[in-house]
Amino acid sequence: MVSDKQKERETVSAVDRGLDLIDAVAAAGRALTIAELCGMLALPKPTVHRLCQRLCASGYLAREPGGHHYGVGPRLFRLGLNVQRGGAGTERRAILQSVVDAVGETCNFTALAGDEVIYLDRVEARWPLRLHLEPGSRVPMHCTASGKLLLAFMPEARRARLLKNYDFSPFTPNTIKDAKAFAGELSLIAKQGYSLDREEFLLGLAAIAVPVRDARGEVLAAIACHAPSVRFSLARAVECLPIFQRAAKRMAQTLPGTLPGTLPGASPVTLPS
Repeated sequence: MVSDKQKERETVSAVDRGLDLIDAVAAAGRALTIAELCGMLALPKPTVHRLCQRLCASGYLAREPGGHHYGVGPRLFRLGLNVQRGGAGTERRAILQSVVDAVGETCNFTALAGDEVIYLDRVEARWPLRLHLEPGSRVPMHCTASGKLLLAFMPEARRARLLKNYDFSPFTPNTIKDAKAFAGELSLIAKQGYSLDREEFLLGLAAIAVPVRDARGEVLAAIACHAPSVRFSLARAVECLPIFQRAAKRMAQTLPGTLPGTLPGASPVTLPS
């Protein structure tokens, strides 16, 4: 007969293994196979397979099309979003609010989630005409300022994996559909340090995005501003670029593992009106 203490030890062990598996998938930045997880966790294949099935059933993992890879599930996305919005979330919203006060348009804090852009946080402008997207909303990579920016600064190997079978469906006549033209667009973005959405996602909507870098200089997220093009032209967006860049440096200080003052030029600033 199994004792209560033994049952407790087995339960704790299963929880630890599940959390280790979730951590491995979240840190990888891509979907992983059972074999890869076995190697990373030093666990037998039946154990990893059983854990993946349970975590998929509970929504923490999601099986990729084809059934051989496991990635982050919707419940884990919500968990990460809730964690992000606590603690540093208050400071981040203050930074976004300072941009809205200076520019007068909606400002977003975004990152990649699989092959889509996810809105981690946003502060709305006080205009009746605006695009409503709640935190947690997702939009395509290939036709949004944030998506193109994050792709442009991504390691080449990872970008190639993401775009290998990517659906470049057009959302407007301005959406870039040609692979060669899209590669040229990403090269331009990497060179100039910012990205523009020229009504590529929605007709009548313009946007700009700048990178948020960690202490090592890697681009982990973006600050983006979008608005109806009738009042926020691309010229106006580029004119406001210094405001977005200073805000991005401040936002970088809120990233995990980044200490105040560790990023060049990242000390608190006052955004101009």
